[in-house]
Parts: sequence; structure tokens; C-alpha cells
Amino acid sequence: MTLTGSPAQTPVTDPAGRPAVHALHDRLAAAVRPAAVATRAIDRLRMAHDASHFARTPAAVVTVSGAAEVAALFRAAGGVPVTFRSGGTSLSGQAVTDGILVDVRRHFRDVEILDDGARVRVGPGATVRSVNTRLARHGRMLGPDPASEVACTLGGVVANNSSGMACGTAANSYALLDSVVLVLPSGTTLDTGAPGADDELRAREPALWAGLARIRDRLRGDAALRTGLERQFSLKNTMGYGLNSFLDHHDPVQILARLLVGSEGTLAFLASITMRTVPVLAHTRTGLLVFDDLAAANRALPGLVDSGAATIELLDATSLRVGQGDGAAVDAVPFLGSLTVDQHAAFLVEYRGHSADEVTQLAGDASGLISGLPLRGPRELSADPVAKAGLWTLRKALYAKVAGARPPGTAALLEDVAVPVPDLLATCEGLIALFAKHDYDHAVIFGHAKDGNVHFMLTEDLDDSGTAGGRDRFGRFTDDMVDLVLAHGGTLKAEHGTGRMMSPFVRRQYGDELYEVMREVKRLCDPQGILSPGVVLDDDPTAHLAGLKSAPAVESEVDRCVECGFCEPVCPSRDLTTTPRQRIVLRREMAAARAAGDHALLAELEADYAYDGVDTCAVDGMCGTTCPVLTNTGDLVRRLRGERDHGVADAGWTLAAKHWGATTRAAGLALTLARAVPGAAPVSAALRRVADPEQVPQWSPDLPRGGGRRIPDGLVSTDADLVLFSSCTGAMFGSAGPGAGEAFARLCARAGLRVSAPAGLGSLCCGTPWKSKGLTDGAAAMAQRVLPALWTTTRAGAVPVVSDASSCTEGLRVMIASGPQRYRGLRVLDVVEFTADRILPALTVTDRLARLVLHPTCSATQLGLLDPLRRLAGAVADDVVVPDSWGCCGFAGDRGMLHPELTAAATAPQAWELAGIDADAHVSCNRTCELGMSRATGRDYEHVLEVLERVTR
Repeated sequence: MTLTGSPAQTPVTDPAGRPAVHALHDRLAAAVRPAAVATRAIDRLRMAHDASHFARTPAAVVTVSGAAEVAALFRAAGGVPVTFRSGGTSLSGQAVTDGILVDVRRHFRDVEILDDGARVRVGPGATVRSVNTRLARHGRMLGPDPASEVACTLGGVVANNSSGMACGTAANSYALLDSVVLVLPSGTTLDTGAPGADDELRAREPALWAGLARIRDRLRGDAALRTGLERQFSLKNTMGYGLNSFLDHHDPVQILARLLVGSEGTLAFLASITMRTVPVLAHTRTGLLVFDDLAAANRALPGLVDSGAATIELLDATSLRVGQGDGAAVDAVPFLGSLTVDQHAAFLVEYRGHSADEVTQLAGDASGLISGLPLRGPRELSADPVAKAGLWTLRKALYAKVAGARPPGTAALLEDVAVPVPDLLATCEGLIALFAKHDYDHAVIFGHAKDGNVHFMLTEDLDDSGTAGGRDRFGRFTDDMVDLVLAHGGTLKAEHGTGRMMSPFVRRQYGDELYEVMREVKRLCDPQGILSPGVVLDDDPTAHLAGLKSAPAVESEVDRCVECGFCEPVCPSRDLTTTPRQRIVLRREMAAARAAGDHALLAELEADYAYDGVDTCAVDGMCGTTCPVLTNTGDLVRRLRGERDHGVADAGWTLAAKHWGATTRAAGLALTLARAVPGAAPVSAALRRVADPEQVPQWSPDLPRGGGRRIPDGLVSTDADLVLFSSCTGAMFGSAGPGAGEAFARLCARAGLRVSAPAGLGSLCCGTPWKSKGLTDGAAAMAQRVLPALWTTTRAGAVPVVSDASSCTEGLRVMIASGPQRYRGLRVLDVVEFTADRILPALTVTDRLARLVLHPTCSATQLGLLDPLRRLAGAVADDVVVPDSWGCCGFAGDRGMLHPELTAAATAPQAWELAGIDADAHVSCNRTCELGMSRATGRDYEHVLEVLERVTR
């Protein structure tokens, strides 16, 4: 193994590899914290991939918790390169390294609202979505609006100067930056917004201060250089360093702060960022304007820009063909489904205003222009939110559609460029010609037309073997693309950052003189060159073709994964072990080790993956809700669990399925006895040590007594309006109130609804306990009893089945969908939606609460229950608090008892947020989730229907 140092230093090498890693580990652990440093193969390889097509295995991964630890790490690095990584959504290779990878996602998520939302102070690890969630209640938002906002963090957005669909150059990170707290490689920490910050920089870093002042004066004094910079940065431009900082600001400390924007972590670490915000323009009018070809669209572009459109998104002919397969888009624009696409192109335009009147005026003013355009299809600008969502699905799903359809083993490559708007047509036509020249048959062009910023995506086999010639072809295409864009006065990177992809071409875009200025900036800030060497600047003309990752086909459940990282913020194990992306990356690395014959590495990865990848996955499916290619990593984990040799446990779970009533009664009795008998916790811990810890739960005092009967009083046997399928978790885990099933039955009675239950309900289950463990035999045995029972009780599907736990609702739907065709007529509803739609209008709230804390569940999210859940909560309380940090609690059936550390990690942000909030009730919609949140907060959570039943008596 080789630990690559800076160009000026001797690389740290060791033929055996491991001693070098161990020595580095010990040095970093002494400087930071032992728990912060990871050098196991599984820890290094899971961070070897980001969203780009580059891969590098770090020598160590360090999870720092503050600026002081970063400064200490710089001192301990000893010349080994240091790279910072937060969301890992960058597309140009700037978040991978073979040196020290510093994970700043875990401990830098603080968000502080300033000036009633006019400014916000944010840690670099907070996602754009989480910041905007907090700003929304002030009617404000961040200016940059990248499509990856669910996962990208503000640290990455600022470090890449990312922008998005609407912000352009007027509201990007550079334009709206207020101040930063930075840590230089020397260890100097500085708040650029503090009084006297420029004097402090001059005193503590005199060479840096003087060098920045010298470059400022030189650039301002050279008319040719100044003109060249003004032209370059009139576009959206993230190539190289932002030398426009020297023109726009005078004090070296302010120049330095702006140089860090777009520097991709190569000059300093951003420990805190203060940004000015922009108002939320919530009122919109949206339309899809389809033209015969790109030329016709391009002729219409200046007028649309002048009309005040907030966004003008270009879709080429291939994009439209892809969009025709999207049902939501076709529903929004039926004309799209019937269009025979030839050379057509379209603009997705949107007008935004502070009020309905303002946006109506904007749209009205634009209607005259639009009515005169040579369009195919509709011309209206719609205020319908459903139509708007469909159109934006068309635009945002392009990446998913093309990436998801790529051949196995290939990578999806997404690049972006910008040119002056008058050159947009010629550039797009040139790109299309290059696609044909290099045989990229399914490449698409889309992007932000009003800024002259277009993205194009193609797929390629980048395997190291090179047998398919994909890497060479991609290299030839890139050379031609560079020629094309620069010939039109454009920039090779508009918002994705230079990274490793375009670093060899920075000199060519700017010329020798400005390139040398950039090199001087790098030397001034990072004299030893330890911060991400090869990122932003690289004199190796083939650097962009080195270290490319392959994506071998490993498992059908996850082969479509593009490693974008959108899944990571919603994963309950993200702060404990691995994320969905990392689980998939590791499976690919195992496949690579197997193919290479590296049996020692493979054995080590498989051993550690058992816990990190399989045992601590909640299989909650939340990753699938944010994945652009709809990958649910839980499907993979369930299969891997099923492939394990569980010995007698398999037979035991199958037997339990056949005697489920007795099993649940025994479990409830055990919980009741455990609370009455001293020493239950040590006994269960001892059993886990001698038996399979994946089968024996850990009892803890926060668990309730056993529950009661599953069948409420007052049910009928004939002529029912619905069939109640109450969850077995209510029988196992008691509640302080009547329980969800009993509460629902009482509410139905008040609404005049007749309720029945399946025969033998006590022995029936939705199948989730077996499904989550990959135990297909037990799941099948349960389905063979449940489906006929439901079919009979519902009179062949004449009335709905209503489940009182969201995870059971999901489980029953899966069981029906995968079962025999004759049972597909069964309809399963959740008590939340049924009560909100059918029962709530018939109730009168007599004892309204002041404040209620609501925990939505992962299954409720996937089932689309968030709106009815909020309606029920709003019906019983004046103030409904949903934590900004809410997510899956990680209890996941019995996972919270098998691995309580998973629930602790998953709920920690919510528990911290709720610590200072007093409420009259705490509610959710799933019993095990209520247990998880009760454990995390020390407050008793109950089903929302239990509260609704109390306040409507």
C-alpha cells in the first residue's frame, strides 16, 4: 500500500501495507481521538466511492467533531494528503482520496437562524433540505437550489459553488456568502466575520495576507487579465479558483473567504458558514413549451429570459423520449404522450411570485410572448400543483431514467458546461454531433437554459481492464468536448466543481498567466500541498482518466445503484455503521476482491459486513423513497439474512408462524414477568452471549408490560363496513391507554360504522417479522393462513381491511401483491387514512390539547400517510410539533431489542431537538416506533388514535 504525500515530499510507503496504516492510525488517534479514526478495510472501502466516476481508497477515515480537531489533524498528517467529505454527492471526484479522508457529515449539522431568517449560520454537514426546513417557517430559503438538496450539504455546496435551477450567479454561494470560520493547513482558525478579522489574518498569517494583497493589486492593475476574468465569471463558472474574488473585494480576509467558495476543500476547511438567504416564492405558474427543434427553442430563449421566468429548463429530443415513459409527466401534459418526437426540444418554464397576484401578473405578461411562439402542444402556464409536480418529475427524473436503464457494469456520467446564451444552440448541436461521432447513442442534454448551462449524461464501461475501450473512448470524447466548449467562449464546469475530472484543463481554459495565479493561491494557503492534491489543479494531462471506478454487477436488487448518496440522510444506521450506498459499495468491493483472488481481503470484508452491513440495517425502505433509481437496499439485506445458516432458529420461526397466537401471548407474558422479576436485563444479556444474538432480544426497563387481547369489544360477525386487522405488536407490547385497535373500534362506533375481525385473528400476522429476517418459509406459511381468512371476512374484497399499525399495513399489501392472483382484490387501508377520511368528520373534539409532538414513521412515509397523519394530529391539538430531524427510529420490529445501539443512533438528533419541548401528548402510528421514541426521549408515545379517542369522548 502507498500513502501518497504532497509532490514536494517522499511518499510514505510500506511493502506490507498494514504497518503503514497502523502507524498512521496511531498518529491520528493520538492527535484527535481514538474513536474518531478508522482504518479497517471495511471503513476505508465504504468511503472509497462518492457520486462521481472516480474511486480511491483512503488510508484512514477520521470523523472530526470540531475545528480544533481539524487543526490537530493537520499537524498530525505528516505530509499525507487530507480530503474533506460531507454528503459525497459531488460528481467530479473531489470527495475521494488515497490519503486521509475527513468525514464532516456526522458532527457539523448545526443550524442557527439569524435576523429572523435573513441570515443563517450552518455547519458544513447540514443538508440543504434540513437548512431550508428550518428557514421555511421564516419564509426564507438558501439561494443555491441544487437538485441533490436532499443529500448535498452546505459545506459541499459552498466548496463547489453549486447553484441549481433558479439561482444563477445572482443568488449562488459566492453572491450570498456572509462569512466563514476557516481552518488553514497551518492550524490557524479564523472567523472572517469577526471585528478585526483582516488584522488578525495579517498578524497570524503575514505571508498569506501579503500574497493575497499582491495578487489583488496585480489583477486589478492589468486590464487584459481583469477583462478576461470578468468575461469568465459572467457565466456560471466553477473551473479553477474564483479569481473574481480579487476584483470584487479589497480586504485580504474577505478575498480569502470568497476564494474558499468553489475551492473544493483544497485551500482550507470550512468549519462554519454564514449565508444570506432569499425569500421563498411559493406562488408559481408552470408550463412545458415544446418546439420543433433546438433552433426554434433557442430563438425563443431571449424573450423568455426577459419575461422574468425564474427557471427555463432545456429538454432535448432524447430527454422528451425518456419523459414519455413517465406517467406523472404524461398526466401533466397529455400531449407529450401522443407526440412523435423527432428533432423536438422543450423548455420547462416557471414563473414565481410572493403572492398569487404577483405571479398571475407575471404569467399574464408572458402570455402574449408565449402565444406568439411556434409551439407544438399546449401554451398555458398552470397553477395546479399536481401538474407542476408532474412537470418537475419529467425534468428531475431524467437522470434516474437514463441511469437506471444503463447496461450492467457501466457508469452514468453526468457533466455540465456553460456558454454565453447566444452560443447555446451551436454548443448543443455540437454535443449531439459528438455523441454520434463517439457512438453514445442514448446520451441526453438538459439543463438551465437561461444561464447557458447545460448538462449532458452518457453511460460508459470504465472497467480497468480496458477490454471494451470505454475509457479511451471517454477520453477522446472529453478532448473533443473541451475543444467545442472553449471555442464557444464557455466554461468546462458551471456548477459541479472542477474536481479531478476537469483539473487537467484549467490551464487551457484560463491561459498560462491566470493559471499561475491559481497555483500561487494554492501555495499561499497550502504551502505543503496536503489538501486534496490533484483536485482543481493538476498538470497531468491524463489525470481525469486515472482512478476511475468500475461498477461490476453483483446483485439484481442493487445493480442499478449509481452511488449518488441520496439515500444516506434518511438511513437510521448512518451514524452507527454503514449507509445504503456504502452497503452497495462494499458488495461491489467484495466482488472485486473475489475476482482478483484476494481471499484475505474478502474474508475480512465478509466478517465485518455481517454486523456493519446486515445486522444494523433497519430494512425500513426509506432509502428507496429518496433514491433516483428506486433502489431499496433493504431488499438486498433481507435476502442476505435469509441466506444465513440460522440452524434451529429457521425451524423455530417457521413453527412460530404456525402457532402465532401462542407465540405472541408468550412474548407478552415474558415482558410482564420481566418487569416483575429482578435481574431480567442481566439474564437476557447472558442468554445473548451463549445463544444467537440475532434471535435473542435484549430486555431493558424501558420496555412495557405485555399487551392485551387483539380483538376489541363490540365487533360484529356479519354485515360489517370494514374488517379490522389489529397488530400483534399490540398484544405483545402493552400501552398505557386502550391500544390502537381498541381506540379505533370505539371511534368507529361513534361514527356508526360496523367492524368485524378475521376468524382466528390472534394467530394471524402481516408477515413482516419473517420478511425482515429473510425467512421465506415462515412468511409463506403465514400468508397461506392470512389471505384466505381476509378473503372470507371481507366477502371477497367487498369491504376493506383496516390495519392499526402502519408497518402492518405495508406488510399486508406486500403479502397480497406477492400472493396468489385470486386475492388481489383485497384492499388494505391504514387506520390513519381511514379515520381521517371517514371518521374524523363525524367526531366532535371536546378536550383539545395545547401542544402535541408527532413522530411520523418510515412505513407511513412510504404509504403516503403523512398528510392524513398531520390532519389527525391537527384535529386534536392547537400546536403540532414534528421535529425537523425526524426520521426512522431504527426500532424496526425487534431490531431495537436485538441492536438497541441502532435505535439510539437513529433517534439521537430527534431526542436532542425535543429535549426542551413540553407537550401534552407524544404520538405516532406504529407500536414499535412508539417504543423506540419513548426509549429515546423518556416520554410515553402512543398511537394518535388513542389521543383522538380520549378528546372526542
